[in-house]
Amino acid sequence: MYIERFTAKGTHMLKPEQNELVTQTGPGTAMGNLFRRYWLPALLAEELPAPDCAPVKLRLLSENLIAFRDTQGRLGAIDELCAHRGVSLWFGRNEEGGLRCPYHGWKYDVTGQCVDVPSEPEESGYCERIKLKGYPLVERGGVLWIYMGPPELQPPLPEFEFATVPANQSFTSKRLQECNWLQALEGGIDSSHVSFLHSGSLNTDPLFKGAKGNQYNIADKKPVFDVAQADGGLFVGARRNAEDDQYYWRITPWVMPCFTQVPPRGDHPLHGHFWVPIDDRNNWAWSFDYHPARPLHDEEVQAMKDGQGIHVKYVPGTYIPLQNKTNDYLMDRAAQKAGTSYSGIEGIAMQDASLQESMGAIQDRTRENLVATDNGIIMMRQRLMKAAKALADNGTTPPGVDPEHQKVRSAAVLLKRDQVFKEAARDALRAVPGTRQTSV
Repeated sequence: MYIERFTAKGTHMLKPEQNELVTQTGPGTAMGNLFRRYWLPALLAEELPAPDCAPVKLRLLSENLIAFRDTQGRLGAIDELCAHRGVSLWFGRNEEGGLRCPYHGWKYDVTGQCVDVPSEPEESGYCERIKLKGYPLVERGGVLWIYMGPPELQPPLPEFEFATVPANQSFTSKRLQECNWLQALEGGIDSSHVSFLHSGSLNTDPLFKGAKGNQYNIADKKPVFDVAQADGGLFVGARRNAEDDQYYWRITPWVMPCFTQVPPRGDHPLHGHFWVPIDDRNNWAWSFDYHPARPLHDEEVQAMKDGQGIHVKYVPGTYIPLQNKTNDYLMDRAAQKAGTSYSGIEGIAMQDASLQESMGAIQDRTRENLVATDNGIIMMRQRLMKAAKALADNGTTPPGVDPEHQKVRSAAVLLKRDQVFKEAARDALRAVPGTRQTSV
């Protein structure tokens, strides 16, 4: 694993055109073209549970699609609108190997190919000339993954560890987040806020409490950051003081473009996120928990379903968080003032989301004043812009497309003060099937 250290200098605020570059992911944009080179989480498998089940609306990277599972169980995502007169195929009948528009009966298969136009003679071959835009969907680890890039450049299937362990070792959820994808990702690689925003949850949340590392997070609120380059993105190391001439390191991997994994606590499951753009003003925040060496305990799974850890409670029948902008995230000012909750907002996920959404739909990064603890964010933005430019100018395959780049783990370790984390924790940052995570 090749790793190189970066150091941030100066304020590194972005210029307006740079802010547009890193936040815009629609068709034809540089960052949109970058995203389209990866397999991305699109839907939970539970959303298309059986052959010929109801189709699902899917908006990703500012494109409106319909996803469905046909009679043979094949999956696909096609343009939402019928090629005839623009009716939404969400109203379609999923039947006999295809999705039929209820307006005039035009029918499409999972690739978007029209297979029947009832008003036209079959021998005319008219339907063969009609094809909607279509993207492949594959099921892996309870997630339906989509590839929206050039078909001839489709990469191998994703190999993130949470999606390859046995089903009883993993749990995944998703939630709507009402802001641009990048400010959500930036929160995911920012370890310094944990000592403040999440301090009240570390010793109470059932998926965090009891870990020795919690004490170091709470005791040392001035972490020192060391950022190292990895094949697929970065490793962001946050160093805090510990006893016996040691440092407590929490090391977060970022795999391009939008995967992060939170450093573990004790024997609790590992967890992390994808931040997948719906459009430039909204994203799907995917959250996964898994244990690489054992099944999840029943009480762990129940806590996840109850919205503990990095998961949330939903508005019934949706993937919208119960705590959201419309109800001020159910903020409890009394608890904030009393110190029982640092932010007054319940739950780690919504503590993050509430502040990220407060920045506005698209944060204006020209107004920032960055400091040393923002090193990971600075380096991440630079790597994104460099990769987008290399793809646009030379067609260079971006980091993180190769499944080998995805076989990483986060880690929490105690190291002697003269050790360099990128070398001392090298083995801990590699996902080795069946082995336990390195944790404190």
